[in-house]
Amino acid sequence: MPKAKVTRDTTRPASTTSAGASRTPVKINTGGTPTWYKVIMFGLMLLGLGWIIVFYLAGDQVQFLAELGPWNYLIGFSGMIAGLLMTMGWR
Repeated sequence: MPKAKVTRDTTRPASTTSAGASRTPVKINTGGTPTWYKVIMFGLMLLGLGWIIVFYLAGDQVQFLAELGPWNYLIGFSGMIAGLLMTMGWR
């Protein structure tokens, strides 16, 4: 395929044209999220969910869950919310 001819715009003065920006891509090191952060984040979400599921299924059969009563909801949802809040720091 033939190449297109490059024409210079003569209506603009040469002083207003840019000198040519570097088109070399620059790799930016974002660092990423450490593995331990992701493990804790997902662990808290799963732990909270697991706490609520166990409370629903066997809350009356497990002594300490029965003693906590409605506080089980606070414990379970707190774990899940803490994990969800940690997602804001995940890159």
